[in-house]
Amino acid sequence: MARLDEDRIRQLFEKSGALLTGHFLLSSGLHSGQYLEKFRLVENPEALEPMCAELAERFREAGPQIVLGPTTAGIILAYNIARHLGVMARFAEPASSGRALRRGQTLPPHSRVLVVDDILTTGLSVRECLDVVKEHGAEVVGVGVLADRSGGKADPGVRLEALWHADIPAYRPEECPLCRQGVPLTKPGSRAGIG
Repeated sequence: MARLDEDRIRQLFEKSGALLTGHFLLSSGLHSGQYLEKFRLVENPEALEPMCAELAERFREAGPQIVLGPTTAGIILAYNIARHLGVMARFAEPASSGRALRRGQTLPPHSRVLVVDDILTTGLSVRECLDVVKEHGAEVVGVGVLADRSGGKADPGVRLEALWHADIPAYRPEECPLCRQGVPLTKPGSRAGIG
């Protein structure tokens, strides 16, 4: 399989409608003129499948035995990447503190685990998944993400493979040029507005 370069990954985001332009309030509280809507990818197998195959190939030599992702889109990623690797998948759900494996899921001690996520922004979900691996006495072989929009700031401390290093600026509200221009602010996700 030919490797997917960053230009091709960006094209898949754009073609799927996953790269949005506007004025967005991010979950971090920062503002941005672009937003990566992961659900446009996970509903589009034509775009997501080659990305999952690419991440699987990048980590195949590391010998992962389990692929772990955070809920919600991470479940789909973990399953598909695990399928390409011929291994098992797990998902970590929100817990009172961080994330946890539920529904009878386990990570055997010393098992080799690949952590995957969709968009790396602050790295919180990835860090929570890394904590789950550590709590179970398993070994992390790396972290794979579809896109890293952190500008290198969300370093998980292990091998990181990002299919696209998305250079998307984010601003504190008081420094946001879009606010100064009067562009309406929207909160992406399940709620259409910020009100």
